[in-house]
Amino acid sequence: MDKIPILKIGHFLMVAIQVDLYDRLALGLESDLVQAVSKTGAKGVLIDISSVSIVDSFMGRILGNIAGMSKILDAETVIVGMQPAVAITLVELGLPLKGVQTALNVEKGMELLQKKIQITEEEEIEDDSTLQ
Repeated sequence: MDKIPILKIGHFLMVAIQVDLYDRLALGLESDLVQAVSKTGAKGVLIDISSVSIVDSFMGRILGNIAGMSKILDAETVIVGMQPAVAITLVELGLPLKGVQTALNVEKGMELLQKKIQITEEEEIEDDSTLQ
């Protein structure tokens, strides 16, 4: 069975989807990615879909599920590289990926994740100082 590689970069996991996702591969990615977040304690997940030209309702739900499950495991998700046609399709299908952060490219996505982690760490420091 095919697998999509999941790379660990610092506190983040990165996935670059370079192939057409059929249902079984998408479900495998969802499972593998959520397990990787849990196993590594990653604080962020970056999903690069710049090579994806078509997204159906199933794939849209999978992306939303990954973001939701990652959030429960204390990791932010950013989807980068979305083609205009994909964005239009998701909205037309009624799947605007609410609550999912997006960025233009990998660089901007990494910056967004860094800012999110920085804000979270600052909030934790403030919470710790109020307890003392």
